[in-house]
Amino acid sequence: MNRARLQLDTQHHVGAVDRRIFSGFLEHLGRAVYEGCYDPDSPLSDERGFRRDVLDVLRPLGMPLVRYPGGNFVSCYDWKDGIGPRDQRPARPDYAWRSVESNHFGTDEFMEWCEDLGTEAMMAVNLGTAGTTEAVQLLEYCNHAAGTYWSDLRAKHGHPDPYNVKLWCLGNEMDGPWQAGHVPAQVYAQRADQAALMMKGIDPRIETIICGSSHNRMPTYMEWDREVLEYCWDKVEYISAHRYSNNYRGDSAWFLAEGIEIDRTLDDYAALLNYVRAVKKSNKRVHLSFDEWNVWYRAREGDHANGHWTRAPHLLEEVYNLEDAIVVAQYLTSFLRHADTVKVACIAQIVNVIAPILTRPDGLLVQSIYHPFQLFSRYSVGNSLTPVIHGPCYQAGDRGEAPVLDAAASHDERSGTVAIFLVNRSQQAELTVDIEIADGKLGRVLDADIMGGGDVKAANTWENPNRVAPTRGSAAVNATGGLSVRVPAPGLAVVRAELAR
Repeated sequence: MNRARLQLDTQHHVGAVDRRIFSGFLEHLGRAVYEGCYDPDSPLSDERGFRRDVLDVLRPLGMPLVRYPGGNFVSCYDWKDGIGPRDQRPARPDYAWRSVESNHFGTDEFMEWCEDLGTEAMMAVNLGTAGTTEAVQLLEYCNHAAGTYWSDLRAKHGHPDPYNVKLWCLGNEMDGPWQAGHVPAQVYAQRADQAALMMKGIDPRIETIICGSSHNRMPTYMEWDREVLEYCWDKVEYISAHRYSNNYRGDSAWFLAEGIEIDRTLDDYAALLNYVRAVKKSNKRVHLSFDEWNVWYRAREGDHANGHWTRAPHLLEEVYNLEDAIVVAQYLTSFLRHADTVKVACIAQIVNVIAPILTRPDGLLVQSIYHPFQLFSRYSVGNSLTPVIHGPCYQAGDRGEAPVLDAAASHDERSGTVAIFLVNRSQQAELTVDIEIADGKLGRVLDADIMGGGDVKAANTWENPNRVAPTRGSAAVNATGGLSVRVPAPGLAVVRAELAR
């Protein structure tokens, strides 16, 4: 058994946890929308075609936002195709995923679905094959109260009240040559700047997100981001970052240290944002929207990403295992530790397509990655504490020495509770973590959940749907007001405890 020590101080924190880091992403891709969220032919759907079982399982994730409609899809999407009577909506080819889009689910249906889920919309506009005019028209349709062409059309379609969408993505991955309408950074910056200017002219309450780099292996990484930030600084509130983790090399020790690279990416953006702020001599703060992240590598190439011009093809339906869930937990610990930089984050995606749940006609399957997301979302409240870790390291392939323990914590002043999130990266040895609160003592343990241990390739299946799932953990307060927690190898432990008064 390994042993580590975690030191916390409720006065040492990086600021409040923004609940929007627990957001999701729904794209018109594969079976994410059709046969996922929306399936009017299913007996499991309500009268509007929304899968009730999907909504029931997504609600405990507590997602404040859902990003829509893409993704690569948005860069060829005409949002006007998805409004009005369904029998008059045109079917269109989807360039991004070589599929056929029926447009039976569009802006109004998505807004209704969000209301049922208890979340808010985070809309993306097409700045690839469309531009400022189309973006402003969509904003008018969504947010203008009445008395204009698009707002009155929304009312005619049965929605007299505006949707009041606050957060808007100015395109998607425009740095990527694969993106429809891809242009150099300077050209994109001009498009985004003008779109933001006019959109805020219609509704000054909105916030906008400019496209950053698609991943940190792009040849233009950070240079693209710097250029668009400097040009658009005064018009935007966020810059986006995307990352998909993989274990192509089949090296679990290396993969389980993925948090090191996630931290590095967030540190890169924190440095860039401070640099541009200094260059601009600005009092304004721009933050990070990490609006696509997940593990994705098995269902990525060839037919996995080619719809062969069919409707709702089975695309990108990744099957997740224990090591994937532990990597997902490390994304979340990193977001918490960088709470002063990361204000929005969207797991990509939420149903069927690289998602925590999979559907079939008679039900759904909860995948391993669902559980860490749900635990972090449930318990992360208040300020994100700065953890100090003392413990062993292990050899993580060409990543070198990696700490066995990855950790984050939050402190809710109102309830007097601390939530602690512990990841054991070791495949061999269970980890006991001794936790100290420098400016106080812990009292009663309120919750203790663990998951993991055993085969890193273990996954939930339709026949064995709970193979990888949380169970009750072991956490004990000691005589000095500290806490000892046992974390499986490899695995995750989440503990919530009261501070002694």
